[in-house]
Amino acid sequence: MALLFSGAGVDAATRHYNFDIIGQRGTLWWHAHVSWLRATLYGPLVILPPAGVPYPFLPAPDEEVPIMLGEWWKDDTEAVIADALRTGGGPNISDAYTINGLPGPLYNCSAQDTFRLKVKPGKTYMLRLINAALNDELFFAVANHTLTIVDVDASYVKPLVVGRPASTCWRGPYSTTQGTFDNTTVAGVLEYDVDPTTATPVVVVAPGRAEPDAAGDQRHELRGNFSSKLRSLASAEYPAAVPQEVDRRFFFTVGLGTHPCAVNGTCQGPNGSRLAASINNVSFVLPTSTALLQSHFTGSPAACTRPTSRYYPLMPFNYTGAPPNNTNVMNGTKVVVLPFGTSVELVMQDTSILGAESHPLHLHGFNFYVVGQGFGNFDPVNDPAKFNIVDPVERNTVGVHAGGWVAVRFRADNPGVWFMHCHLEVHLSWGLKMAWVVMDGSQPNQKLPPPPADLPKC
Repeated sequence: MALLFSGAGVDAATRHYNFDIIGQRGTLWWHAHVSWLRATLYGPLVILPPAGVPYPFLPAPDEEVPIMLGEWWKDDTEAVIADALRTGGGPNISDAYTINGLPGPLYNCSAQDTFRLKVKPGKTYMLRLINAALNDELFFAVANHTLTIVDVDASYVKPLVVGRPASTCWRGPYSTTQGTFDNTTVAGVLEYDVDPTTATPVVVVAPGRAEPDAAGDQRHELRGNFSSKLRSLASAEYPAAVPQEVDRRFFFTVGLGTHPCAVNGTCQGPNGSRLAASINNVSFVLPTSTALLQSHFTGSPAACTRPTSRYYPLMPFNYTGAPPNNTNVMNGTKVVVLPFGTSVELVMQDTSILGAESHPLHLHGFNFYVVGQGFGNFDPVNDPAKFNIVDPVERNTVGVHAGGWVAVRFRADNPGVWFMHCHLEVHLSWGLKMAWVVMDGSQPNQKLPPPPADLPKC
């Protein structure tokens, strides 16, 4: 969950936020959404079942533990992204990963700062895992233990049993980037509460580290196979309300590109250019005067003349093949306008313009159902026949595979202006984002409410 502040933001006063939780139960998180401030400004948001309602899986957990996976930066992250945007190159990387703020024993001088989870034999523990790293997707495992996934993005799933590695509790990076990434590993300790005179000492062993070639391809395939196995419960109590009919279909390319360097300038992107990112070749630029939501709510001329984002790429090409000669993308503040209640099918296709990369796309204001995914170019003739519209997993964030595609469906029943963006912060900074404008419905409860009276003013 992301709270996006408008106007002057948060001042020294105490602020109260009122919002409704409908149909969600499980683990979300809150974080800052301005520049790279979420590097340290974040936390878990746990939604429990109503009183007296049990979890729909067995055994019920004896204890629940939030696990926040984050990063440690020696540099000021605001200075890091500011320098990258100034030079046009890639940003510097973090200095360490953390588990609940602790880097652990695999880094120099931090063995005393290790996350330890004490457990009792025979008990069941529910780990509420959250990846708060700025620019990395992460693997997580517990040595010599199987994990059962029961909930993703605050939605229950059919229990899915995963791996049993032979090291300790650890988390390592998954990266398909062509540039530099933090290729280190953070470890914690799972500590059994038993007689210390008979206990076997826990040995911390670093897992194999990722490499951007063969090992990266292996993790890439592993990630795709894993995500395709997630399924909604689709039960009478927890139905999968995936739209069976579609009103609007969209095809968005997502990926990296370039901007030309300033005349007589020197930039650190490919061939002296500036790195950029885009959806359908448009790198999104926030308005500088009036916020999108304010323009929409007040019906200002800016809202009426706002350009519409393309439903499809202007010039189709071999998205995952050899890159085109022209890698430049355009800037724009473009949105998609949807009537209230529209059922949407969106296919997001990664491109290899600057090398195929994974993109975790997050949609504000809605959950969606992941009805299909694959590698290579999406086939509009044959791939839709394979869509799962019976029990697809319900998400608010989905990974577009490196060199692949993903198809989602949702119903536009939440009026307002809602961002959709890559959750790798550097890609967001480069413009991989867009906005959906959902119009009011006919009923009183289908209208965009006015801003709160105590909304901070600039």
